Amino acid sequence: MKILQQAEKDIDEYPKSIYIMREQLEHRFPPHKHNKSQILLVSGGIAYLKTKEREYYIPAQHYVWIPKGTIHNVKSNTTEIVLLNIYFHEEEMDQKYHFMDELGIYPVSHLMYEMLVYARQWKGVIFPDTWAYEFLTTMKHFIMQDPGKPFSIQLPTTEDSHMLAITDFMHQNLGEELTLTYLAETFGYSVRSLTRLFKTHLAISFLQYLKMLRMIKAMELLMENNKNVSEVAFEVGYSSIAAFSNTFQQLLNIRPSDFQFSVRSKS
Repeated sequence: MKILQQAEKDIDEYPKSIYIMREQLEHRFPPHKHNKSQILLVSGGIAYLKTKEREYYIPAQHYVWIPKGTIHNVKSNTTEIVLLNIYFHEEEMDQKYHFMDELGIYPVSHLMYEMLVYARQWKGVIFPDTWAYEFLTTMKHFIMQDPGKPFSIQLPTTEDSHMLAITDFMHQNLGEELTLTYLAETFGYSVRSLTRLFKTHLAISFLQYLKMLRMIKAMELLMENNKNVSEVAFEVGYSSIAAFSNTFQQLLNIRPSDFQFSVRSKS
């Protein structure tokens, strides 16, 4: 716990500095916030970032922009995941870019990937008037000008115990033919009541939630070397590869085979 407390102190101790954390500590923090905005780069797996309202899924070779003061915590699906965290102080020009006030997930371009790889040589506090500070500030400005197309898959969260039991069951049984009728019978609801539960506690329909959940699981499986697209489609509950591919492309703006190739080529 002392290590985590010291890390949190170090990040915000010098207001005009930039801070780099290469150690795998951020995902060990409980829900917390910083006085600096944060870029979190994910490599080698999927990170799960949770705020009070939503749970975000950050695939490998994506980064998340976390505005200052945002309460969050980070988890991962594997011990092999690599997280690079860079914490930036606020500049006057930040106010011109309204997207920086919102938490967003973006794909890593080839140029940004090379810049982030280069930044891994540094760690800890980076003070002004140094080459590292100038480089990192330039990288931030590049992101401000061209952040990329936002990654749109996210799941709403809830503290309702009944809804949590239902969504957990869905997580564990994605390969099955999950229908609203089947879930209603399994948990003792009418279809109408269960429909209302999804809208009330998650502000999303059952079908929307199921679609998002299947795509999230598909991304995880596509990063495993022993899974091809057809195997992944079947494992997440699709009997048609075409339907799976079309849904994947609709939500992620990339075909599953291209997603798989892109992630593995940068791992």
